[in-house]
Amino acid sequence: MTYLSSGPYMKRYKPDQFQFKQFTVTHKRSSMKVGTDGVLLGAWTSVEGVHTVLDIGTGTGLIALMLAQRTSGKIPIDAVEISAEASADASDNFKCSPWSSAIQLHHLPIQKFTSTRKYDLIVSNPPYFINSFKPPDKQRELARHAEQLSLKELIDVVKVLLQPTGRLALILPFSESKILKALAHHAGLHCIRECNFHSRAHKPIERVILEFSYRKGEVRTSTLCLYRMGEEWTPEYKSLTHEFYLKG
Repeated sequence: MTYLSSGPYMKRYKPDQFQFKQFTVTHKRSSMKVGTDGVLLGAWTSVEGVHTVLDIGTGTGLIALMLAQRTSGKIPIDAVEISAEASADASDNFKCSPWSSAIQLHHLPIQKFTSTRKYDLIVSNPPYFINSFKPPDKQRELARHAEQLSLKELIDVVKVLLQPTGRLALILPFSESKILKALAHHAGLHCIRECNFHSRAHKPIERVILEFSYRKGEVRTSTLCLYRMGEEWTPEYKSLTHEFYLKG
């Protein structure tokens, strides 16, 4: 699925950078590059009523930066990352952004992270390859294999750190999303929003974006498609991401 890595939908600024409208993301050290998954989650997640944010597995910091832009840098964002290489990139990206004072980077496993606050919003683009073939690159394995952070461990962390009135937002492949929903339900978290994402209309669901709350309510469901013809974006994708991409 080539749309998940760098491509024509992002403006290349330098060989190791992508330029968005209000910030630049460097990924010269991290093995996991800027991709559609992070952009989708950062643009789709609701920030209504949010005063504190935790980004679990921030990587190069893309989602934290998008949420900082959407909240005008007025709320504190804690960004946690286990990889030293990705943390180095995230540190540079945060320092060079207009919202450096709002984002605090924590280089450690989320299982060891502690905070005196609980969060109105927790976001994560988590490691999700549960039983798949492991790539030879160790850092890419850390970023995408659930041995470092299982979905159950993720939910356990959320139970400790999420406000009773807070929300959890994630993006996962379709099969892993079903596992996550079952774990969340067992923990008393109810799905309140769900978006099924396709790269093209004739293709199966490739990602599911989910939002959970302890407050049960009617699930708002939607479908989003990236391309309509060739490499032309759909109007819906353009509308979702227009505040970030230089194109569109």
